[in-house]
Amino acid sequence: MINFEWFRTFKAIYETGSLTGAAESLFISQPGVSLHLSSLEAYVGYKLFDRSSRKMVSTERGKVLYNYVQEAVCKLEDAERHFHKSTEKDVPTISIGMCFETFQFTLESYLPSLPFNVIIKFGEYAQMLSDLDSGILDLIITPQKGDYKGLEYKPFFKERIVIVAGAKTDTKEFDALKKQKDNNAILAWLKTQTWYGTTGDMEHQRRFWHVNFGKRPDFKPNYIVPNMSSILRCLSNGNGLAIIPDFLSKKELDAGNVKVLWDGNNIIENTLYFGTRKKSMYAEQIAVVEDIFINEMT
Repeated sequence: MINFEWFRTFKAIYETGSLTGAAESLFISQPGVSLHLSSLEAYVGYKLFDRSSRKMVSTERGKVLYNYVQEAVCKLEDAERHFHKSTEKDVPTISIGMCFETFQFTLESYLPSLPFNVIIKFGEYAQMLSDLDSGILDLIITPQKGDYKGLEYKPFFKERIVIVAGAKTDTKEFDALKKQKDNNAILAWLKTQTWYGTTGDMEHQRRFWHVNFGKRPDFKPNYIVPNMSSILRCLSNGNGLAIIPDFLSKKELDAGNVKVLWDGNNIIENTLYFGTRKKSMYAEQIAVVEDIFINEMT
């Protein structure tokens, strides 16, 4: 009979690229990783990786297997974490879904002081809504509402999508163009600047361009970095532009490290909601988290 740990180990090898990396991520020995892999290869009947001195390179069949099992393994790991019996029976645990930047700019610094356990999950909003409805998550921070009858949404903040500039960016010409309301000249100026983007979704930039210029941006950012926090660190006291929600840059704006260049001719605002199930046994803990967000963002 096949062992779930074989698939977990296979996924770790595929994602880390080495037996050592997989062993470290799974907190098991390297011989154990090798045993799991050889057992899985014997079961499926073909090689999953080409071995070299430095890297484990997936075979084509390995790629097919990874694409087939990756989502299922992640779901089982989520279930394992969520339903694992805690030795601290009197300490409740709540699971919260949100984007990485929202967590970093609001809740992260409060975690050590919370009187309950917290599991944070990052991901797509559609999946978060599904996980909330199924009980995997207890609270989500979302700009989107779904059609699930058992969920309710409480608005608490409006974020504005803006172009921010590093403090050393020369914006005199742009300021003059804004006063003239010359949209073509504004577009031409923006396309000559240094831009930062993220490795993830560039939806903010596409939406801003469509709403203000009626088309998709026809250029790529000069620098692609992991997340919006990285963008703000790069822009701080430097030169360049990026399109991000204004609340994420509040600290840098207050410190004078970045500035809002333009919020567009047509303002783009997203309402952020607390999403919860209508009946939750963690209402007290959820209220504590909601108060933190309100205090930090409003």
